[in-house]
Formats: sequence, structure tokens, C-alpha cells
Amino acid sequence: MAPQTSAVNSDNLFIPLVDFSLFLHGSPSERLSTAQSILHGFQTAGFIYLTNHSIPLPTLSNTFSTSAKFFERPQSEKDALGWTTPEANRGYVSHGREKVSTLINKEDVAASRAQAPDLKESIEIGREGAEGLPNNWPEYKGEGKEFKDVMLEFHDLAKQLHIEVMRAIAVGMGLDKRYFDSYTDLGDNTLRLLHYPPAPKSVFSSNKLQVRAGEHTDYGSITLLFQDDRGGLQVKSPNGTFVNATPIPGTVVVNAGDLLARWSNDTIKSTLHRVVEPPAPEEGDVHPARYSIAYFCNPNFDRTIEAIEGTYGGGKGPKKYEAINSGEYLVQRLAATY
Repeated sequence: MAPQTSAVNSDNLFIPLVDFSLFLHGSPSERLSTAQSILHGFQTAGFIYLTNHSIPLPTLSNTFSTSAKFFERPQSEKDALGWTTPEANRGYVSHGREKVSTLINKEDVAASRAQAPDLKESIEIGREGAEGLPNNWPEYKGEGKEFKDVMLEFHDLAKQLHIEVMRAIAVGMGLDKRYFDSYTDLGDNTLRLLHYPPAPKSVFSSNKLQVRAGEHTDYGSITLLFQDDRGGLQVKSPNGTFVNATPIPGTVVVNAGDLLARWSNDTIKSTLHRVVEPPAPEEGDVHPARYSIAYFCNPNFDRTIEAIEGTYGGGKGPKKYEAINSGEYLVQRLAATY
């Protein structure tokens, strides 16, 4: 494995900055070395940053601007697209409705939400054409048509990036490059557009529990996170402190989720993270809005997930988890969150 450049290096937390073009287009040795760096980042930190990834930066910029225009719509128009069920996991989520946390009991989550609701709104967009699970699109004309077209293009590009990252994990683990392809080809993934509204500094100072998104792990295989330049994302270090994961222009932050940790028999880490009060504004007492785009990746919902070959047996110990259906697992986790 080649020497690594760090995106984050603080309090025993090392998150590598990986040039993904070397995996996509490099020589065999470059592909292998890059795959090993990616796997090592997931095994030690649970997070990596990718530069020179496959999503064109102009496309990413246009997706951000289209997202911002959506959140400027009247509240009534957004509410009409409301999120409905964990099975669908599609639609608009208003301020304070979701409370991400480490809690799994619905009543405990509700109590935590009442104490300090997450300061964000979002819209969830799933795989288009999934039977019985339509996406909630704005009225299909003018800006509504533009929104749909832009988000479907981005969903497809992110799906392909998910496939390639999972191929890198497979190569890093010594498996066939296409080991995960039959788990990722449908694209049962969720594109989430996030808007953290402007917030006075007093909101955070008057309630020490207040964050923009609570401490949590993600549920699926991996998450692709595209940030603006506002900051606020923090990752929990091995020493138990939260470390800033500062935005780096042109990169995507990728973190492993709980299902990938389970799939890897806990050889890969799903690490706690949160979104907190960002660095103090240069002027005034109000933090500007923050926008991010998260693409939550899952194995195909009809697939059964059990420990990957080579992660158990002999000195590695037994399988830690029973086999589980991917789609059912996600529904169980979402049901406690809303």
C-alpha cells in the first residue's frame, strides 16, 4: 500500500485522501494500491475522502443549485411532497421531523427529538421505477421538470460511483473485482438533499444538546457525502472525541455504514458522526445556511447479507451475525428514526 495523504489527522483519527482516478484508470499496481488504501481507511477510520472521482464537478454544482432552489419553495408545496413510510423512504422531511441518533427505541427517539430536534429539512429520492414506490416529484413542468431531470441524472451517476467504490473494496479484500456487482446493480439507494437553515448562534449556546444532526451511524453499505464549504461535520475519533471533517473542494466523503460493518464481520468500521454548530460566522451572529447531498447506498433490497468470505474462520473467529435481508434491515432502522 502506497503512503497516504490525510484529509483529517487529529486525535488518533486518520482519514485518508485518496485519488480515485488511480483505481478507475490506473495501472494494475496503482489500482491495487488504491484499493488497499480505501479498504484500510474503512477498516481504521470508517471514512475516506475521494478526489478525482467520477462525478463531473459542473454536474455536482448544478445539483447543489437545483437543490437550493427546491428548498426555497413555499412550505405548503414542500409539505405536499411529504415523506410517508419507512418502506417507501421517499419525499420531503420537514424541520425537526427526523431525529438521527444512536437510539433504536421509537419512544426514546421521540424524547430526544423533543429535547433538541435536528435543525434540517430534506427530500429523499429513491430508485425511479421501483414497483409501488413512486418518488414524490414537484409538479412536472418548469422548475419541477428541471428538478426531476437533474436529480435522476445525479442518482444514476452516484449509483455508478457506489458500484466502483464497492469494486475497490472487493479488490482490497483480495476478492474478484465484481464480487459485489450483483448486490449493487439495481441501485436501491436513496439520494437525500439536505438544507440546514440559517441559525443564530444563540440557538446552540442556549441549548448545549442542540446540533444540526445528532450523533449517529449510517444504516446501509456506504454513504457518499458531498458538502458545501460551511463545515460542521464531525467524526468520532478512537479516543472518543469528535473531530472536524473539514470540507475539501472537489471531494466526496465516503463512510461505511452499519450493514457493511455487519457484512464484513466487523472488519470494517461504521463510525459515529454528527453535524454541529459550524465555525463562527465572519460577521454577525447568524450561521449561514448549509447544504449537503448524501447518497445512501444499500445492497439490492432482495439480497441476503451474511459475512463476506475471508472475514471469518480460523484465527479470524466465527461469523458474528445471522444472515439478514437488506431491505428488511433498512426498514427496521428507519422505523425508529421518524
